[in-house]
Amino acid sequence: MELRDTQKQLLRTLPGVDTLLDALLAEIPEGKVPRSVLTASAREALEATRRSIFNGEDPTVDLASVLTFAHERIDAKMRPNLTRVVNGTGVVVHTNLGRSLMAEEALERIHAVGNRYSNLEFNLKTGKRGLRYTAVEELICEITGAEAAMVVNNNAGAVLLCLDTLVRGKEAVVSRGELVEIGGAFRIPDVMTKSGGILKEVGTTNRTHLRDYENAISDETGLFLKVHTSNYQIVGFTSAVSVAELAALGKERGIPVMDDLGSGTFVNFGDYGLPAEPTVQQSVAAGADIVTFSGDKLLGGPQSGIIVGSRTHIEAIRKNPLTRALRIDKLTLAALEATLRLYRDEAEAVAKIPTLRMITMDREETEVRAKELMEALAGLPVKTEALALASRPGGGSLPLLELPSCCVGVTLPGMGASAMEKAMRKNDPPIIGRIENEAYILDPRTLQEGDIALIAEALSRIVEART
Repeated sequence: MELRDTQKQLLRTLPGVDTLLDALLAEIPEGKVPRSVLTASAREALEATRRSIFNGEDPTVDLASVLTFAHERIDAKMRPNLTRVVNGTGVVVHTNLGRSLMAEEALERIHAVGNRYSNLEFNLKTGKRGLRYTAVEELICEITGAEAAMVVNNNAGAVLLCLDTLVRGKEAVVSRGELVEIGGAFRIPDVMTKSGGILKEVGTTNRTHLRDYENAISDETGLFLKVHTSNYQIVGFTSAVSVAELAALGKERGIPVMDDLGSGTFVNFGDYGLPAEPTVQQSVAAGADIVTFSGDKLLGGPQSGIIVGSRTHIEAIRKNPLTRALRIDKLTLAALEATLRLYRDEAEAVAKIPTLRMITMDREETEVRAKELMEALAGLPVKTEALALASRPGGGSLPLLELPSCCVGVTLPGMGASAMEKAMRKNDPPIIGRIENEAYILDPRTLQEGDIALIAEALSRIVEART
C-alpha cells in the first residue's frame, strides 16, 4: 500500500520506545508499576498509533497523545481480569456472572484456612495421614441420610468418576428422555463414552416405563442411571420411572442405581410456595445407591460435585485413580463445610445463604428494593418506572419457574436501551442489567448491599459524560 506524504511524516514523528518509556518512568512513582508492564504498554501504544496512521485516520502524533494511550493500557493491565460486577439481571444463579454467591460464614472459613496451615490430610487423633473428605463427609451424611459421601471439583466430574468406576466395559441403562446436555456441551452420551461405559437407551423421549428397564437387562448390565432434567422439562403426554421404582428393580436384580440430580437441593422449595424440586434426601430415601449433585447452584456453596450413597460404592469410587485428578482443594472444602453447617437449621440456611435468600424472596420485598433504587436515582435526569416482571433461578435449574418481581426500567432521554446497557457494562465496577421490551431493566432481586449506590454513581457519570 502506497503511503501518503502526510502518513510518512506522522510515522517519522512517532517517539521511540525508549523515549516513551523514559516519559512514563518520570510520571509514575518508582515501584508502583512493574517495568515489564510499562514496557509492554509503551509498545502497544505505539503500535496502536501506527495502525491508525496506516488506516488513514491521521491521529494526533506527539509524546503527550501517545502517553495518554500508554496510561490507558497501564490502567487496563494493572486491573484484575476477574472482577466483581453488579448483577441487576434478576438471574440468581447466573452462570456467566459467577453462579452462586457464598454465605459470609463460608468466606470467613476460606480466610481462616487459606492463610494458615490446616489439617487437610492430617488426622489429629492418630497423628497420621488422613483423608480430606472427612472434613465434610459426616456433615453430608447427617443432612442427606446417606451412608457415605465424598466431594470432587464439580458435578460433571462426579458423574464421570462414578460412571468410570461403576460401568467401565458394561452397559448403563438410561431413558431417552434423560439424555441431557448442559452448559459447555456436556452431554450424557459423550461422558458415558469417555468413562468407558456403554450407553443403552430405553423408552422414548417423552415416555419410559419400568418394563423398558426390565427388558434391557442382560449379563452386560452394570447400572441403572437416572438423570434429572434440571435445565428443561417435557410436558404433556409423559411418563417416567421414579427413583424408588428403579431402586426396587435394581435391588431385585442386583444392579446399582445412580441418580444424577444435577443442581441438587437440600431444601424442599414447595414449602416456600415454589414448584417442588427433588431433594437429595428424597433420592437417598428412595433407595438410590449413588446420588450426584452440585455443591454450588441451588445448594449455594462453592463449585464442587458431591457424591453420596452406599459405603461399598463410595469406597470403590474413592479408590479410582481419577479421584486424585478431580479432588477439591482446601479453600473449597472450607467453604463447603461452612455452608453445610448452615443446613443443620433450614431457617438459618435460607436466611444466610444468598442463593436461597434470593430465590425465596417474595414480590413485596422486591417492591421495597425497587422503591429504594428509584429514590436513589430521583436526583438524576433519568426516568424510572416500576415494572411487574419476572426473575429467574438460573444455573440450569427450575427451568419453568418465574419469580414474580418488581423491576425498575431506566430511561435516559436521547439514549437507547442498548447504548445504556453498554455504558453501564463499561462502568467500574460493571453494572449488568437486561433489556426487555426495548427497555433497560434492573431487577432488585439480585442486587447486593451497596449496589444501589454504585448504580446511582454509574448513571451520574453517564449523564455527566453526555452534557
